[in-house]
Amino acid sequence: MPQRYFDLATPRVLAHRGLALEAPENTLLSFAAALGLGIEFIETDVHASSDGFAVVSHDSELRRVADRAGVVADFPMAQLRKVDLGESQGFCSLAEALDTFPETRFNIDVKSADAIEPTARAVREANAIGRVLITSFNERRRRETVRLLPGVATSASAPIFASALLAAKAGATPLLRRILRDIDALQVPERALGLAVTTERMIRLFHSAGVEVHIWTINDPLAMHRLLDLGVDGIVTDRADLALAVLSERRG
Repeated sequence: MPQRYFDLATPRVLAHRGLALEAPENTLLSFAAALGLGIEFIETDVHASSDGFAVVSHDSELRRVADRAGVVADFPMAQLRKVDLGESQGFCSLAEALDTFPETRFNIDVKSADAIEPTARAVREANAIGRVLITSFNERRRRETVRLLPGVATSASAPIFASALLAAKAGATPLLRRILRDIDALQVPERALGLAVTTERMIRLFHSAGVEVHIWTINDPLAMHRLLDLGVDGIVTDRADLALAVLSERRG
């Protein structure tokens, strides 16, 4: 398991797109809001600009976040920075995020094939391989990005997780370990393929295969307590403020 990314104590709180209570999601301001509370892990997403930059954005289109037509991939980075996302924020590049917050660990979901090389380039140029985790729902995108970043942490794509879930359900521990041999974490919902992911047995089996279990997207404190009681290693949440309060309560 890559040491630096995971060298902080569990359980982990991963701020989903930063903290977007008073800041637009996936912006430098939302990241700063989360980090200001003491968060150490940011979950974010990347697409590619027309001129080959990794752009921090969940959506491929601008409509939801900017209330205007257009696709991220159709604009150069300089123009994306000027798009009004609210609170004087525009789109930022992955390089800007890594440079602005040089101690922060970033969980990066590669959302498009054209973002693979720009993402890897931004991570390498920031000397940030040890503090990022690469993931994607698409296995080819995940695998290709990881190939360009030797030693980087990674979580399972949707196909790998589906195979791992079925192997765990069947109790096929050797097969589960083979499926997850190059994976460091499972970042998953509470249920998938009609099966419960967050049972003590399933979490124990995943742990036996050498991976952490992070559950998304959990915003209710009672659910956070329940999942932490079951032994999950991380909570991915829109409400990093509430998650930190839960951890403080449990430590107290």
